[in-house]
Amino acid sequence: MIDDIKEDAGTRMTKSIESLRQEFSKVRTGRAHTSLLDHIRVSYYGSDVPLNQVANVSVQDPRTLGVAPWEKKMVPEVEKAIRNSDLGLNPVTTGDLIRVPLPALTEERRKDMIRVVRNEAESARVAMRNIRRDAIHSVKELLKEKEITEDDERRAEEDIQKITDKHVAEVDKLLQAKETDLMEI
Repeated sequence: MIDDIKEDAGTRMTKSIESLRQEFSKVRTGRAHTSLLDHIRVSYYGSDVPLNQVANVSVQDPRTLGVAPWEKKMVPEVEKAIRNSDLGLNPVTTGDLIRVPLPALTEERRKDMIRVVRNEAESARVAMRNIRRDAIHSVKELLKEKEITEDDERRAEEDIQKITDKHVAEVDKLLQAKETDLMEI
């Protein structure tokens, strides 16, 4: 029972880290990468679908993305979706291809991005603490129902804390790497 609780907590914390990685990939650095446009949704025959389901996204050079919609009539829709996104990008259409130049980040913009990244990391840490709290609560419930001893409870709480510390350290490592990446010119 205790092992199940610890395993569940570890799995949930790992999922939180994956979610953080996903959020970090959306935060733009100076280089072009295709995952930058992953969260953009395009109106396609009346329903909103992810951009990568209606177009091919590629890196043309370190500061330019190329978006090639699979249907010619989707070009204006895709261009509008990119322009209206929260990324502050200004796409340029040339026939069937949409070029998305990535402007250089200013020092002020970099600091704003670091604030956003730190906020995301703190949200991930809060999620870890909530998972820890839930796991410890489950262990205390087992103790209350007399299914485990007090020693088992103490050991389980220590193990859960170790799992939490390991995952929080990974969040800190990801944050440090992203901050370094953002401050690169």
